[in-house]
Amino acid sequence: MDHFISAKLRAVPASGIRRFFDIAATMTDVISLGVGEPDFPTPPVIREAAEAAIRRGATRYTSNQGLLELRESLAEHLHHHYGVRYEPTTDLLITVGVSEALQVACLATLNPHDEVLIPEPCFVAYAPAVLFAGGTPVCVPTRPEDDFAPDIAALEAAVTPRTKALLIGYPNNPTGAVLTPEVALALAALAERHDLLVYSDEIYDRLVYGGATHICFASLPGMQPRTITLGGFSKNYAMTGWRIGYLCAHPALTAACVKAHQYLIMSAPTVGQHAALAALRHGEPYVQEMVAEYDRRRRVLLRGFAQIGLPCPTPRGAFYAFPSVAHLTPDPEIFCEQLLVEEQVALIPGAGFGASGAGHIRACYATALPKIEEAIERLGRFVQRVEAGGVAVGAG
Repeated sequence: MDHFISAKLRAVPASGIRRFFDIAATMTDVISLGVGEPDFPTPPVIREAAEAAIRRGATRYTSNQGLLELRESLAEHLHHHYGVRYEPTTDLLITVGVSEALQVACLATLNPHDEVLIPEPCFVAYAPAVLFAGGTPVCVPTRPEDDFAPDIAALEAAVTPRTKALLIGYPNNPTGAVLTPEVALALAALAERHDLLVYSDEIYDRLVYGGATHICFASLPGMQPRTITLGGFSKNYAMTGWRIGYLCAHPALTAACVKAHQYLIMSAPTVGQHAALAALRHGEPYVQEMVAEYDRRRRVLLRGFAQIGLPCPTPRGAFYAFPSVAHLTPDPEIFCEQLLVEEQVALIPGAGFGASGAGHIRACYATALPKIEEAIERLGRFVQRVEAGGVAVGAG
């Protein structure tokens, strides 16, 4: 039946993340530091708003763009936190999570063979979203010695006459990197020099630690007209299953995205939109509580990696750390498989996030602190056996 499957889809590998989740699902006593999902329940004020919407029968389609009240509240939210002004009626689109926001943005703006620069390691859906829209992803490595900051010189060298856009995701999945003002301004200058569109995935915008500050890319001088800002409620408000995201852009770009969205989706889930409205209006105390707890877990995890001897750039955002195991194995995939089998700890091989992730593993600290502490203990035992030659984790 392979001849019925499109060449475009065959060119996209299956997600390496999902394979480890599938293995873990067959086992007992597994501690997962793999899934990028908050372990907190959606805050009660948000759940109650959804229940109230159901009770009053607010379950019909909304406008293609989403509830106007939600767009108005979102515009106020973005102006309050980042100083950017968006017009709710023309600049904002409510989507089915950030995944749909990215896909419709690519569909609305890319022509066949347009090239998109993507600093990596990066979220697994970035390159496929570009490919599905007919574009060509051009992945540009970052380095752990630079805390995985975008390499401006490498990005510049990758520009060709076909380059149309830059796709960035900060705070970053999988590395936890956050853009510094200097790097953000250098990226903006690059976009200006080469007249690039910028897709900026800011789904983890509120999850920053240790004095770091999230920079909304559209807030940089001259960047708002050329930036499609992608965001959502999944991570900040523990609303992954509600599937509510958004994009913000120049009215002409938003109108094109709405056209793609209305044929693909019609409108985002109505009850979820009412829940998102409650999140913006009443969810801030819960965001602050979750950020404080993530920070506590982050520091415990980093101390554990240091004690075990796993080099790890300090993550400043999202809820991921990206330590190196290159000194232990030439094949982190085998390392993770053996760790899962022998110690029931699920981590993700870094190469699943791009070639420059090779030699690393991703650990997610969006799980309870006692489980993180136990996972560190198990990982430490496993690393000791590897160092003693008692575990085969790849030739070399």
